[in-house]
Order: sequence, then structure tokens, then C-alpha cells
Amino acid sequence: MSNTLTRVADHKARVAGLVGRMPVVDLEVADCLGLVLAQDVVAPVPLPPFDNSAMDGYAVRAADLASLPAELPVVEDIPAGRTSSAALAPGTAHRIMTGAPVPAGADAVVQVEWTDGGTSVVRVDRPVVVGQNVRRMADDVAVGTTVLRAGTVLGPAQLGLAAALGFGSLPVRRRPRVLVLSTGSELVGPGAVLEPGQIYESNGVMLAAAVREAGGEAELLRFVPDDVERFHAAIAPRLADVDLLLTSGGVSAGAYEVVKDAFTGRGVEFTKVAMQPGGPQGAGRYQGVAVATLPGNPVSAQVSFEVFIRPALRAAMGFERVERPGAVARLSAPVTSPAGRTQFRRGAYDPESGQVVTPVGGPGSHLLSALAVSNCLIEVPEDVTELAAGDEVAVRFLHGE
Repeated sequence: MSNTLTRVADHKARVAGLVGRMPVVDLEVADCLGLVLAQDVVAPVPLPPFDNSAMDGYAVRAADLASLPAELPVVEDIPAGRTSSAALAPGTAHRIMTGAPVPAGADAVVQVEWTDGGTSVVRVDRPVVVGQNVRRMADDVAVGTTVLRAGTVLGPAQLGLAAALGFGSLPVRRRPRVLVLSTGSELVGPGAVLEPGQIYESNGVMLAAAVREAGGEAELLRFVPDDVERFHAAIAPRLADVDLLLTSGGVSAGAYEVVKDAFTGRGVEFTKVAMQPGGPQGAGRYQGVAVATLPGNPVSAQVSFEVFIRPALRAAMGFERVERPGAVARLSAPVTSPAGRTQFRRGAYDPESGQVVTPVGGPGSHLLSALAVSNCLIEVPEDVTELAAGDEVAVRFLHGE
């Protein structure tokens, strides 16, 4: 690892270049939520596909209600789902339900509330005009209309439209598959009694959740000990099925740095990034698989994910906007930052108080509880060492797209 510090933007570009665009796959519509559409969707059928009733009521000819009240014989019931029905004869009515096809010969629907609700003969008390309460075929979408453009992020409304047009699947960029690896002989699982020097494993859980929240698929491999041979044995059978290997821990300058020992000289370059927290980083390719190595301190790991990994995953999925939303806010308290490093302080942003952000906790990379109650990161530029209360700072939110 060189003593020269790597700028945040440079390491970010390196990580972004590791994970290419995900391939296009056809997925069932119900499984496409949150994914990016890879090709335009063109309507193969009109929407609505036929003239249908907008109300529960009676299909009529508007001219038959010229004199009110009017009594008309009810000669047929038309429930939703009826695929055929007789034409409406002049001077008659068909009882019709919302969404049911309007019969030939009818040019309006009178809602049931304007009638006596009769089943054999109906009395109508108010007039209707031609077209009233009739939803015309193709009133929403005509055949051949491009209804969704490539690059659209598929939410509930977009999936509903696709389903309404008869699509069972859609072409999307698939989710990146990420193997999340948490190393350290000191790590134990929940429920275990902690021996001196042991801690509960948390980075794997946190980073796997972050991968899923970003839109990826995460496989969590925990409790890999600080042993190079066992490290390689743990990852070897899984590499063929992943797009990114994401590790935490084992990348600093001390002894027993298993990740650095396992990957040095094998395609992964390690560096110290000019940031706090999260200095020790690594990125590269091992046996053709993209690898990103994060520090082991939990706040360092999660901040590094937000800065470097999340944008890369979002870009791989085809999202046009890959960064979290941000804002400019005024500090409620002074902060200091080390010279030559971009500092990411945890913060609580309050838009209701005039866009004020309050630092939460100190800069320490072990203060996970402060991160858990923060809603943003305060970004202090590398050339700034002190900021006073009231100074403006950039904040990046920890939630939202």
C-alpha cells in the first residue's frame, strides 16, 4: 500500500469501472419492482380494450330518456367479465356493472342512483347525454403507443400498466449479485457468549442489507477467519456466480490483514483514500470477478459503501441517477476536519428548521449508534479543516433514491 493518498473521486472512478452494466433479462412483471426497463414497451392492445361502463347502472339510448321520468324494460344483465351480450333494442335497458362491455345500440349509461333500481322494469328520473359514463375503447392507450421508455424505473404504476396491456414479463437489467464477506477471527454470531477479545459480527449484516437496499442481490458469508488458505477456500466455490465480491476488514497496515494478504499481487490494488472515516480501501479483479475491499470498522465500512459501492451498483443496473439526493444546509454546531482528507460526518438534517444540519456523535469510525440515528452524511471538503456554526455544508441523505 502506497503512502500517497488517493483522492475520493479517483477511487470512486476505479470502483465504478469494475462493475459493468448488468445483462438484460426477461423477468415476470411481478418481479420487476425497482428495476430499470431495458427496452421500450409498445402497447399490443388498446386500453380499455372495449367500450365499458364507468358506473353500475343501466345501458340505454340517451334519446329514450327525452321525457322523464321514463320507464324501460330491463331485458338483460351484463356483469363484468361478460364476453358477449345481445344488442340493446330501442326503448329498452340492460342492467350493467362497472367495467362490463357496453352493448351495441347503447350510447350511454345511467347510474343506478338516478333510477329506482328495478330489475324487470327500471324507472329513470334524470337524463343522460350521449357518451355519459362510457369509457371508450383506446381512450387511455391506443395500439402501437410507446407507453414506457427504456430507462424507466419500474414502480407499482408502471407494472400495473404493463399487466393491463397483457405483458407477463419485461426486459430489465438484472440485479447485480454480490458476495458479502466479513472477515475476522474475533467475530461471533448472535446468541454466543462473548469471550474476551470477541465481538458480534455486524458488518456482514449491515452491508448485505445495504446491497439489497441499493437493488442488488446479496449472499452473506460470515466468520471467515484470519487465514489466507481458509479465506481462498471459502470464496472459491462462490466466485462463478457473483458480479462483485465485497469484503470488510483485513485491509489495514498491521499484521493478520487476511484480505490484503490474500489478494496482493493477484489483481487487487490497495490504497489509502484521503477520507475520514474509511481510509484503507482496495479494488480490482480476482479471477475475473470485481473485488472491492472495505475497512473493518463498521462506520468506515458503511460510509465507504455509500460513497463508492452504492453508486457503482446503481449504475450497473442502468439507473440514470446513481447518487443519493443531497442538499446544502447550515451547521448548527462547529466541526473540525483533518487536513487533506474529505470528512464524512454523521448528521441529522432538519428541513423544517430552515435547512439546518446537526452533527451526530464524533468522527470516530467505531461510533455505529450515531450512524443509526443519522439521516445524512455531512461532507467536509479535503481543503477545509474548520467550519463554524452557521456555515453552509453539503449533505448527502442516507435514504431515498
